[in-house]
Amino acid sequence: MYDYDAVVIGAGLGGLSTAACLAKNGLKTLVCENTSWVGGCCSSYEQDGYQFDIGASVVELSWIIDELFKALGKKTSDYIDFIPVDPIYGFVTEDGKRFSYPVDKDATREVLAGFSREDAEAWDKFARLGSEIVTQAFGPIMTSPFMTLMDAVKLGAKNPKMLGYMRYVLMNFESTLCSFFKSDKVRASMSLQSYFVGLPPALCPGYIAFLAYSEHEGIFYPRGGMVQIPKAIEKVFKEFGGEMKFDARVKKVLMEGGRAAGVELADGTQIRSKVVVSNVNAKTLYLDMIGRENLPSWATRAMESYEVSVPAPMIMLGLDKKPDLDAHHTFCYTTLEEMNSIWFEDYLQKKLPDRGFMFISWPTHADPSLAPDGHHCLNLVTFAPYELAQGDWDDMREQYLDAQLDLLEKKFGLDIRSNIKVVKLNTPKDFARMYLHPGGAVYALQNDIMASAFFRPRLRSKAVPGLYLSGASTHFGGGVPPTIGSGIAASTCILEDNQ
Repeated sequence: MYDYDAVVIGAGLGGLSTAACLAKNGLKTLVCENTSWVGGCCSSYEQDGYQFDIGASVVELSWIIDELFKALGKKTSDYIDFIPVDPIYGFVTEDGKRFSYPVDKDATREVLAGFSREDAEAWDKFARLGSEIVTQAFGPIMTSPFMTLMDAVKLGAKNPKMLGYMRYVLMNFESTLCSFFKSDKVRASMSLQSYFVGLPPALCPGYIAFLAYSEHEGIFYPRGGMVQIPKAIEKVFKEFGGEMKFDARVKKVLMEGGRAAGVELADGTQIRSKVVVSNVNAKTLYLDMIGRENLPSWATRAMESYEVSVPAPMIMLGLDKKPDLDAHHTFCYTTLEEMNSIWFEDYLQKKLPDRGFMFISWPTHADPSLAPDGHHCLNLVTFAPYELAQGDWDDMREQYLDAQLDLLEKKFGLDIRSNIKVVKLNTPKDFARMYLHPGGAVYALQNDIMASAFFRPRLRSKAVPGLYLSGASTHFGGGVPPTIGSGIAASTCILEDNQ
């Protein structure tokens, strides 16, 4: 006897999206969440009247969320109030210069012309090609099962232009960017997106460079904070009879006759189900929750070969005045060369970052209700190693906080210390404890070319029948649109297999 048709491990966007689609189609579904809240790395935290986002800070390619709600027979706007964000980024350089990229493509061309007329002309080609790649090639992959080379061949047959885009899969991010733009400042301003998948420009796959265009399709912020997205999906899931179980850490996946047959919680509770869906890191799933003893040797070797992604420490600040910023997102940036050096000379050497690079999210720019009247919230994000050459994250919290505030003040002229009323720091170790992210990995697995698309762990497990994956470990990787898309695609596989 089964307790449920499906048990989902983790209430991140991928797990919730899968669960909602299954419940909509009549499957009795339970979601088990390790924490007491939904959303995983797309959630929010409240302290002393300030609401801070944990992880994700805006939504791109919002049509994928619309596709989910359409599949659920619902309308996105009935559940989420999206606020348009414009400009996309403000930039602050070490010499004190400022500029911003608006959503409007023509207005962005004018900004680029201030650096280089040649780059302004190249922008038109970059944007045109980016539009094709995002809307015709990689966009559709996000919501459809894409697990084998044959899936790629079928997609190419439907869209012959895909062959023309393959060069950017084989090139790296840096060479792709440099093939379009010549100005050092323009190249540097577009280098941040490589770290959105957790790699420096020299190692990141080339197609990721077109994220710099995708934001010009429109970016949005949900009124009430990023947690409103998973809360909306949870609400629909419950409307279809879905069940949630919080503070329910899954210790292992139950195996029966070589297939997944449910889960066992940390308190010893066993829940049997016809299928199991995992939204946790694939290495944690296969090596810890299933165990090497239940895997074929090739599967164990495959899981061990994956590198986990870079961690992203996050400093959350409540301020008593408006910060000296110009946009929802600000990139305190340096050269393209130094963006690579941060990886090779700092990250790989297990050093705390102290260079000119920081990403600042200012959610109260879009939604002032997230803080007390006249106050504001800021998130400061960098990338840093999980294991440090000197010290431990639990002992280095204050040192790291001071170093990052020094970086803002001394290198970029942004002094906010005297206005801080609330501060919280989530270190890589905190992310590991909260979300079972090995090594604090925010994007699950490193997203180099050999761990992209169908090289990632599959939506439908090849090693364990009855097991399915969603979230950042599978399909198209991390981020709000890809993880929601993985949920749609995973549910498609499950429903096909259970007809």
